[in-house]
Amino acid sequence: MSAVMDAPATPVDDNDAGAHPIFAKAPRSVEFNKLRKRLIRNTREALDKFAMVRPGEKWLIALSGGKDSYGLLALLLDLKWRGLLPVELLACNLDQGQPNFPKHILPEFLNGLGLAHRIEYQDTYSIVTDKLPQGATYCSLCSRLRRGNLYRIAREEGCTALVLGHHRDDSLETFFMNLFHGGKLAAMPPKLVNDEGDLEVLRPLIYCAEEDLQRFSDAMQFPIIPCDLCGSQNGLQRNVTKAMLNDMEKAMPGRKDVMIRALGNINPSHMLDPRLFDFSALSIKPRDA
Repeated sequence: MSAVMDAPATPVDDNDAGAHPIFAKAPRSVEFNKLRKRLIRNTREALDKFAMVRPGEKWLIALSGGKDSYGLLALLLDLKWRGLLPVELLACNLDQGQPNFPKHILPEFLNGLGLAHRIEYQDTYSIVTDKLPQGATYCSLCSRLRRGNLYRIAREEGCTALVLGHHRDDSLETFFMNLFHGGKLAAMPPKLVNDEGDLEVLRPLIYCAEEDLQRFSDAMQFPIIPCDLCGSQNGLQRNVTKAMLNDMEKAMPGRKDVMIRALGNINPSHMLDPRLFDFSALSIKPRDA
């Protein structure tokens, strides 16, 4: 079951001539402006560096109701409002049937801003809780079911890309989880093509710090919807990894920024993977007789 809403002909009044109406209630402080500019700068860098934008295409923005997806939507709307993002945006929330999910919050928020959106109901919660034993980690199965539905919706809406709100800290946590538990070096890519080859998955916030997104969300007073499924589970490996990275950042400020840049500055010949570097081709020059 789904509902698609188009933006009304007349948008809400914009109290700030230099911003999209979503910023109408944003603080006018110097501190907030610096935060906003930093997030915009980081987002534009990712969009440009990883060639995410092709003018005239349509993007499906996954909106969960958490701080990251709200931030993603606001920053993309800001760029589009300024003529810097020549793509069509469609916000989409997938209601997965979690108990006590407040169904009214996102429609009211999106309608109030006159934003085109689609609300889709698919009870994946019952599938997850039925398939997995009590106490098991839900994240992997829940994520696969959610992603499959979002791909379907993107196709139905004629979108070329699914856009997600994963940020710098998400990518670093994934890298260390793969390092510690998977025995491989891999993080969240900023851009990928799905297995079917017909959709891109984009992560424009890949350079944005979670701390900045939290401050941005608090200042913007987004109506946050907490996750009552995976987000409510204790002892997840990702939580342990997050704590480790936060401890490192506290002891050595700036380490997270250094690490995310390191993921884009790889020297294959100094790693141990012969698939990436032909070690067998290495040879020394003969010495002069």
